[in-house]
Amino acid sequence: MEVPGLAHNITSPLSPCEGMIKDLSLDALQLCERDGSKSQDGSISEMEELPVPQNIKISNITCDSFKICWDMEARSKERITHYFIDLNKKENKNSNKFKHKDVPTKLVAKAVPLPMTVRGHWFLSPRTEYTVAVQTASKQTDGDYAISEWSEIIEFCTADYSTVHLNQLLEKAEVIAGRMLRFSVFYRNQNKEYFDHAREAQENRMLPSVKDNSGSHGSPISGKLEGIFFSCNTEFNTGKPPQDSPYGRHRFEIQADALFNPNTNLYFGDFYCMYTAYHYVILVLAPKGSRGDDFCKQRLPALDITNNRFLTCKQDEDAAGSLVFHHAQDVILEVIYTEPLDLALGTVAEISGHQLMSMSTVNAKKDPSCKTCNISVGR
Repeated sequence: MEVPGLAHNITSPLSPCEGMIKDLSLDALQLCERDGSKSQDGSISEMEELPVPQNIKISNITCDSFKICWDMEARSKERITHYFIDLNKKENKNSNKFKHKDVPTKLVAKAVPLPMTVRGHWFLSPRTEYTVAVQTASKQTDGDYAISEWSEIIEFCTADYSTVHLNQLLEKAEVIAGRMLRFSVFYRNQNKEYFDHAREAQENRMLPSVKDNSGSHGSPISGKLEGIFFSCNTEFNTGKPPQDSPYGRHRFEIQADALFNPNTNLYFGDFYCMYTAYHYVILVLAPKGSRGDDFCKQRLPALDITNNRFLTCKQDEDAAGSLVFHHAQDVILEVIYTEPLDLALGTVAEISGHQLMSMSTVNAKKDPSCKTCNISVGR
């Protein structure tokens, strides 16, 4: 059973839960202290007979829900009518009070069988550490509440987006992907020192590194998947890679079929924007059977390499045995290749354009207000 929200008579715009729980006044919310002390007007009073929740357990954690249960002494158990649940982000430890500004994190539930599910994308975000404490309460005939002391404080962390959530992002990205343009090379821009280091210290290889925290906060690849970022977008008028880049003036180019072919699996990783009109789609290329492929199979939606809205690899009908490649025109593709690459497989040269630092997506935060690329779970 899902935990409902807060009192129906709370009119503050800060309360997205408005209208979901009845019969708990704003005064009661404001006066319910974390230490269980009595309020000045007696609207909530402490009753020793009410059992304090013990041994709290959190389970079935997702990006925007969890199950909670606890043990209680038998005494006065039948008198319990409600549970008060105090939920806070871990970095906000000092706000453990029913204060008006914190209303969205203070939950009230009728006393239902345990475990019960707490669900709500307006107060739960993915990959976020929370603290939770519980009180038992008994509603009196006059509408006031008798309460127990607060339980111990438990910490937990919400999960990444599931494949269900990623498929919702995928569907949104497909809507704006646009028509497909032909391309022939993947490219990676960096500074000169990067490529010098690859030659001198890494046996002439570019090595995978852990993906940063750019994009959706709930992305299961951020901080976990190892890979090498590539681009493949081309200029509309030339069909070639652009001469500007935010990442450096030296560019490694490699023929598309060296990374993307029938022995490669393709996965959808993320869809986001950075408070601009540009939208980014992250895709993952993983050779079949590789460690990166095993990682993605468990976490990301797989795409048909010959038939999707972002990046395709097909047999060339005009040249037997050759492959032809296309990319989506209206989104910027960030392609992660999961394996080391020898620089000898391509070429490194200096580009003639500018280094546009403002276009960098390194650790870029997703715009949580964009209706195009957000879904109804934590951002």
